[in-house]
Amino acid sequence: MPTEHEAITKAAILCGGEGKRLRPLTQYFQKTMIPIGPKMRPLLEYVVKLMVYHGVPDIVLLSGYRGEEIERYFGDGARFGARIRYSRDTEETGGSAQALMHAISEGKIGDFDELIVYYGDVLSALDVGAVLGKHRSARADMTLVLSKNYAVPVGVAEVRGERIVGFREKPNLGLDVTMGCLAMSKSCVTVLRRVTSRGEKRDIMGHLVPKVIERRKRVAPFYLDSFWYDVGSTEAFERLDDVTLGMHMGFLD
Repeated sequence: MPTEHEAITKAAILCGGEGKRLRPLTQYFQKTMIPIGPKMRPLLEYVVKLMVYHGVPDIVLLSGYRGEEIERYFGDGARFGARIRYSRDTEETGGSAQALMHAISEGKIGDFDELIVYYGDVLSALDVGAVLGKHRSARADMTLVLSKNYAVPVGVAEVRGERIVGFREKPNLGLDVTMGCLAMSKSCVTVLRRVTSRGEKRDIMGHLVPKVIERRKRVAPFYLDSFWYDVGSTEAFERLDDVTLGMHMGFLD
């Protein structure tokens, strides 16, 4: 981690997917532009404001499918207190890892010491500054934001032979799950380049993170104990109510 100068920190927000699990909503909106909350603001606006609120105004939006909707709405980011640039997916950017590598190699992100990578369909009250603080104090190459507060969306039965002897509705399994955010230092770019070099579809969580660990880079955990919500499906969108959003994200309005 940088010690002799102030760290250059930027954010890359992934918002390029088609949002197939959010159909039919995504027949009318780009998935991160779906209006939510009592003021019906785009989902992505909350994410952008979260970064600005925590002192990371330099943001690159990694767009693709219907990316022009995003660009028309956010522009250069000035009215949100941000400095926004865009990296459009190409036919070769088949996964989130490729999208990130494309943004880096094309100079859209520019120079950085540490990069916050955030999925654009996740709402949270994440303290981004605390994540960066942990990343620096741990001298980590990558810091994964984890949560223990994840309940499976279905009931779980305990079966013995031909009898169901127990049942729990939507239990919290107590697992350390990723919530769609990480901090990475520039030291991870070499690994990212190798992961994406073969041209096959590669994802950040599914391919880059395991490879960073395999390469024996220092990967630190950061536990989120506040609100987070994956708005990645129609069912999740329908369960998101204005009261819950206002309680946890109202400070961003």
